[in-house]
Amino acid sequence: MDYTHEIKEYLKRDIEAVMSVDTEQINDAICAITSAGDRGATVWVMGNGGSAATASHFVCDFSNGVYYSPNGNRYNFRCLSDNTPIFTAIANDHSYDDVFLRQIKDLLRPDDLVIAISGSGNSENIIKAAEYAKSVGTPVIGVTGYDGGRLKELSDYKMHVPVNDMQIAEDIHMIFDHMIMKILCNTDKR
Repeated sequence: MDYTHEIKEYLKRDIEAVMSVDTEQINDAICAITSAGDRGATVWVMGNGGSAATASHFVCDFSNGVYYSPNGNRYNFRCLSDNTPIFTAIANDHSYDDVFLRQIKDLLRPDDLVIAISGSGNSENIIKAAEYAKSVGTPVIGVTGYDGGRLKELSDYKMHVPVNDMQIAEDIHMIFDHMIMKILCNTDKR
């Protein structure tokens, strides 16, 4: 079999998606992340499925890659998808719609930051956690695809990929993570 045509078509769609993102909005999100690091805030990251893997990757890159904010504080990223026992206990005992909300309820502070990743922007468990964050005054970065859904509307900062394809959106979400890491690593003088 020869898949070169399909490979080229997929990569073409990835490139088109990358070129369609709003760099000013991404810059604003990066500034929100560095500001959270500078003030010692916790950055709570969440996602489902492939977006959960991206959320974990954000935490890895900011716990071992970037490590320090511009003023020298260590980044404090926490992934709400990583603790399988608590995740499944909440889903089993309460509701899958509450798996993120119950982890941040009464712990989230107004000076923290939430990074909510949802390809569709409509995952109910993500929306409930984002709404709670907004109710306590915590800013939200929405990382979305498609039309951004409800998450894009709720978000203070948007890292949106306007593409109607989950895999392409997830590809670009990982690019966001690595791009931010590389940008901030280049500004870290340690």
